[in-house]
Amino acid sequence: MFAPYRSHASAYRQLDVETSLEDASPHRMIELLYDGAIDAIRRAISAISRGEVAARGEAVGRAIRIIDEGLKASLDARAGEVAERLRSLYDYIGRRLLTGSASNDVRALEEAIALIEELRGAWSQIPAEARRGPAHAAHR
Repeated sequence: MFAPYRSHASAYRQLDVETSLEDASPHRMIELLYDGAIDAIRRAISAISRGEVAARGEAVGRAIRIIDEGLKASLDARAGEVAERLRSLYDYIGRRLLTGSASNDVRALEEAIALIEELRGAWSQIPAEARRGPAHAAHR
């Protein structure tokens, strides 16, 4: 009875996400990646509390893909040390996600969220005029 509504709602959310991505600036794309990683990790924590192993694994896998294929892949090597430090931090976050998932360690997952939230907060503080310049942080 409710399945059609859910599929329409899901399709609407997917369309909304796709539209957001199509219209997003490169700076906004990084914010969306941070948001997506945080959301996925929160879903993993929730799955742990419900004892849903598959959901936990799926959510952690999504967060790791966002970090590896989105955030790390967008690093600009020309930014030098900043990009290298971010790469190392993203690697550390990935290890914490794997540890948290393997041992149902919510604290490890919460640490990953805290680190990503700190990065996102710093990223969002970049002034609009600097977002268009060649010196715009380490992400392309």
